[in-house]
Amino acid sequence: MTLSTLGLGWVVNGVVLLLIFLLATPVIAVYGLRWWVQRNVVEDQCPMCGHQFAGLNPVKFNCPSCGEALEVRKGHFVRPTPPGTIDVDAVEVQQVED
Repeated sequence: MTLSTLGLGWVVNGVVLLLIFLLATPVIAVYGLRWWVQRNVVEDQCPMCGHQFAGLNPVKFNCPSCGEALEVRKGHFVRPTPPGTIDVDAVEVQQVED
């Protein structure tokens, strides 16, 4: 006597679907986590001390080496500045003697 003749075919179908779900969930979770990490984790150097580390994209954080406040802009670490502040880089100029 088979299960389908007894009207219990739905039990077998339910068990098969449950097994498929249990096997597919970890695979989908791994690929989903990899996608999220590629979009949100940025690895760069601190603009102040040059320490290489990773940070999350939308989060403000401090450099673990020098403690400088940093944020991510266009895939790179930058120092946050208040609106209206002009941030410049200093260049050392050698003095010419006459």
